[in-house]
Parts: sequence; structure tokens; C-alpha cells
Amino acid sequence: MTTVPASRTASPEPLVGAVATTGLTVAQGAALTVGAVLGTGVISLPALAAAAAGPASLLAWLALILLSIPLAATFAALGARHPDGGGVSTYVRRAFGGRAATLIGWCFYFAIPIGAPPAAGFAGAYVADVLGGGRQTQLVTTAALICVVAAMNWYGVRVSGRVQLAIAAVLALLLVAATAVSLPHATMDNLTPFAPHGWAAVGTAAALLVWAFAGWEAVTSLSSDYRNPRRDITRATAVAVTVVAVLYLGISFATVAVLGDGASKAPLSDLLVLGFGEGARPVTAGVAVLLSVGAMNAYFAGGARLGAALGRDGALPAWFAHGSSAGEVPRRSMAVVTVYSLATLGVVAIVGLPLESTLLLVTGAFTLVYVVGTAAAIKLLPRSTWVWRGAVVSFVATLGLLAVTGTHLVAALVICAGALIWTWVHPDRGSPSTVPDPG
Repeated sequence: MTTVPASRTASPEPLVGAVATTGLTVAQGAALTVGAVLGTGVISLPALAAAAAGPASLLAWLALILLSIPLAATFAALGARHPDGGGVSTYVRRAFGGRAATLIGWCFYFAIPIGAPPAAGFAGAYVADVLGGGRQTQLVTTAALICVVAAMNWYGVRVSGRVQLAIAAVLALLLVAATAVSLPHATMDNLTPFAPHGWAAVGTAAALLVWAFAGWEAVTSLSSDYRNPRRDITRATAVAVTVVAVLYLGISFATVAVLGDGASKAPLSDLLVLGFGEGARPVTAGVAVLLSVGAMNAYFAGGARLGAALGRDGALPAWFAHGSSAGEVPRRSMAVVTVYSLATLGVVAIVGLPLESTLLLVTGAFTLVYVVGTAAAIKLLPRSTWVWRGAVVSFVATLGLLAVTGTHLVAALVICAGALIWTWVHPDRGSPSTVPDPG
């Protein structure tokens, strides 16, 4: 039987239920989760959904919030029961074996650098609008944000968690302020007719909003970094679901009831102007930067931890395993994520592609992660419990989403092909007999 190198066996993950004196608090974990889910789409998606379905788009927002509850609960339950830096990859390994875990781990890990440029580029576009300089300013801002997020995580998740908590607090305050100062301008006339484009348009709006609720899986790789995973992950997820629901519903309702048909592509900016005047419009650029940094921080933190766990488990070279134990900083994995992100940005800049051109490729990869992750939950969670039923609902919903992803699965399939080649070249690595049982 092949033995595991020392780098992959020296520090097994803490036991489920163990309480650490350091690590992520409930507030920090909730802030990281909110950052992962509450992306830059909140700036533009309310107006796009309203244009597609009118006031009835509010039903699409509500439906997706309700559907996100079992999805969030599923990953929270898995993280509480099996806290490990491998996140979804660990759950898949326990449910379906090493080869499937390698495929899903690669799919998530290598999709993050592809998604970093469009995530940061969205904020870069707002900064360019304020400062001028066009595409050059956008590219420089994008590169700067990638480096800032990498620096935040270079000193460990506790540091990035504290920063994320501050970002989430400021961001929530700004979004609540935008809603509150604009609501006095609301009129019921903007709510009629309620479904001007027919009820089928609600489905169209929901399709647009799906990606506003992605991100629940991003922080599963941080589960072992919580002080008390069994207790705190569930609490942090509950707080995050509540905060995301309140902020999304508030902004979407204000967009419809206040702006009506006059909403621009940046309704948040319009709402701030109504309350504070034209001088508030540049604030939208600041909000966009905070949203980008928040989302990227969560994905970089979870991705770096995942890469280290994959190295520990033999799904990547053992060099990646440095920092894989809870409390350690996976700097090698973080460096790879950062370099690949900047390389993707460089390719996009040289070729002259729009920064958002890689976004759908990333969402296709994440959808595949959702499908296999929820399938693992169905196998691992206690049958006939409410959380198990939520996993079934989540699996069916994400399977439907996968069906409509279509050609955007190309990147995921290419990554999976590379993972398969790795498992064929290294058949003795990542097998259950060579990997420590996390938790």
C-alpha cells in the first residue's frame, strides 16, 4: 500500500465539534459568506430584472431567496459535519471517491482565477467612469484589486475575516441608506400593471438573477477555520441568508417602486442621487469596489484553502499542501491563484476581449460544482431529515440550471479533462487509503 508523504499526513484536521481559541467568529464567517453571495450584480441586476418582468420581477427575487435557503443550509450542514479545507471536494470524496473529488476540486480551484478579472473589472468600469481613462483605468483597477485581495489573505483568514467584517458593515449601511432615502419617493403607480410582460417573464427575470445568489459553496473550504465549526457555521449561514435577503429585497423593491420605468443600468446610483443629490453618484464606484473586494476575498480565501487541501489529498502536487492544516496560511496556493488571475487578466488585455467575457465560463464550472456537491449531500446527510430534504430540492434545482448552461460548460469540461489526466498519471494519489480522514 502506498503511504502518504509527510506533508499530507502531519496535521489532520480538527475533530468535528472541537472548539478552538482562534479562528473565524460567527460575525466574520457571516461577513465572508455575505461577500461571496452579494456580488456586484446588486448594482445592475434589479433594473435588468425589472425591465424583463416589470414589478412582477419582485416575485423572482423572492423565489430565489426562498430557494437559496435550502442550498445554503445544505452546504452549512456539510461544513458543520465535515469541517475541512477541501470544502465541496471533501464532501464529494467521502460520497463518491477520490477521482470525482479531484474533478470537482480542480473545477472549483482553477475557475477562480478565470473569474477574478470580470469580478474586479466590474468595479474597474465604475472607477473608470468617475476618473476617466477608459479601458486602461479599468485594467489597472482590476489588477490593483486582485493584488489587494491577495494581500488581505496573505496573512491568514483571521486578518481577511476582520477586513471582510468591516467591508460588510459599510456595504450594508450604504445599501440600507440607498433604500431608506429613496423610499419616500416611491409611488404605487409604479407597481401597476404588475406583470406588463406576462407571468412567463418572471421566469426570464429569475434566470437573470440566478448568479446574484451564487456563492454559498465558496466558503465551505473555510469550514475548518471556524472556532467551533458544528455550532458556528450554521449560525453564520443563518445570519448571511437573512442579511442577503433584506438587502436584495430592499434594493429591488426600491428600484421598482421608486424608479419605475426610468431606472438606468445602475439603479443604485439613481437611488443615492434621489436621497443625497448628484454628488452621491461617485459613491456608486466605491460601492462597486467594496462589492468586488468582498466577493473576491471570500473566493480567494476559500480557493487558497482548497488548493492546499487538494495538495494534501494528492489531487494536486504535494507542493500545494503547505498551509493545509487549520490555522495555517496556504500561501503557496494563494500565490498560484493570484498569478493565474493576473495571467488571465493579461491575456484578456492583450487579446482585447471585454473583461466580462470569461464570466459565463466560470458560472458554468460553478454550476457543475453545485450539482455534484448537492448530490454528495444527499448521500452524506441523515436521510429523511429537513436538511436532507433541502439537499434534494437543491440538487433538482441546480440540475435544471446545469441543463440550461449549455456551451458555457466548455471551461469546466476542459478543466475536468486535465483532472482526469492527473488521476490516470497518478493513480495511487488521492485514493481513500492515502488520504487522512478530515474530521
